[in-house]
Amino acid sequence: MSSTTDRRMDPNAPLPRVDKNAAVKWAEEYTTYLAHLTGVELDPWTARANFEACLGRNDEVAIDGRYSLFYYVNSPAPVTDHTRVVRTLRRELPQQGYEVTAYREFENAYASAVFRARDTRSSYLVTADTVGSGRTKPQRLSFAVRTPCLLPPGAEQQQF
Repeated sequence: MSSTTDRRMDPNAPLPRVDKNAAVKWAEEYTTYLAHLTGVELDPWTARANFEACLGRNDEVAIDGRYSLFYYVNSPAPVTDHTRVVRTLRRELPQQGYEVTAYREFENAYASAVFRARDTRSSYLVTADTVGSGRTKPQRLSFAVRTPCLLPPGAEQQQF
C-alpha cells in the first residue's frame, strides 16, 4: 500500500483497496473501540454510513469507483462526561500515531466538546464532538471516522 505522502505528491499513486462492507465494518469496530476506551455506551440505532465521491485537487471526480466513507454513531453520555471523553482521546490517540488537529473541552451548548485527530500513517480522521442544540434536542456525544480515498478491490485505478 502506498503511503499518504506518496498520494499527496503523486495523484496516480496506488490507492488502498478496501471493499465498502469492510470499510463500514472497520468504522463500526473503531467507533466501538473509541467508546470502550472512553467508558461510554453507543446508541447503535444512530449509526450512519455515508459514502462520498473523492474530489481531486481541482475538484475532478474519478469514475473508477473510489470513495471516502464518513461514518458516525452517537452516545447518550451526559454532557458532564464530554470533557472527560475528549481528554481521554487527546491523551491516548497520539500514542497510536494520531495527530490531534482540533480540541476543545465542553463549556456549554455554544462551546461544546470537540476532538479531531488524523492518523499520520493512513490519514484516517477521527472525531468526537457534542451534537444537538441543547434547547430543542438533547446534547449527545458523536463519534465519527472518515477514510481517505479508497478503491474497491478489482477496480482499475483511473490515472490523471
